[in-house]
Amino acid sequence: MTPGQRRWIFLAAGTGLVLFYLSGLLGLPAFGSYPGPYGPAILRVAVAQTNATGVVSAINFDYRGFDTVGEEFILFAAATGVAVVLRRLRGERERPAVDEAADRHVPPTSSAVRMVALLFTGPVVLVGWWLASHAQASPSGGFQGGVVLATAFVLIYLSGEFLVFKRFSPADLTDVVEAVGAGGFAALGVAAVLMGLPYLTNFLPLGQVPGAVSSSGTIALISFFVGLEVAAAFILIVGELLEQTLLIRQGRP
Repeated sequence: MTPGQRRWIFLAAGTGLVLFYLSGLLGLPAFGSYPGPYGPAILRVAVAQTNATGVVSAINFDYRGFDTVGEEFILFAAATGVAVVLRRLRGERERPAVDEAADRHVPPTSSAVRMVALLFTGPVVLVGWWLASHAQASPSGGFQGGVVLATAFVLIYLSGEFLVFKRFSPADLTDVVEAVGAGGFAALGVAAVLMGLPYLTNFLPLGQVPGAVSSSGTIALISFFVGLEVAAAFILIVGELLEQTLLIRQGRP
């Protein structure tokens, strides 16, 4: 098969995938025109029942909290798998300070990238913490906040400070934070069961003012735990992959 024929095959396959994707969009309702009964029904009762004006968070961490537990533990299992595999690889050793590839030149981080990364680290931490702790009051939540918090640590690495990244996110501490986040979510559900309630029932006081930081009972607490777990999981995955770049197989020429 000639390169030209392969090019046409890839082009035809790509065109077919695009058309297949676009065909799946046909017949969907217009934006804001959800035809199902559940959306309007939940909007009528969510704020009154939970005191959370962030209805999406109320759904994620209360009405369908059991599903969210599964989603969180998928990420937990993925991060654990990455850590177990990369930490236990045999026949590897750490790369020394000088790259062993004689013809490889690693340029230093530019001053512009370094300055921008360090400049945004603090604000990104603040935004991530706000998102994880205000799910009950705004369109945010632990998943979004956790990813943003992890991004702050990635910015530290992008600034050229890998050793600082390791110092701010030691593996043992990251493992503990991830376990606390995932375990705290599950423990709230178990606590409800011990009180004779269904799993993950919102059993804490809802507060007096809808949309306040102190409102929504377990919704705010679950969002906080999810934020911890998601942030730690992504930091752990990124850290393990960065560590892997410092390893070479023994005996490799």
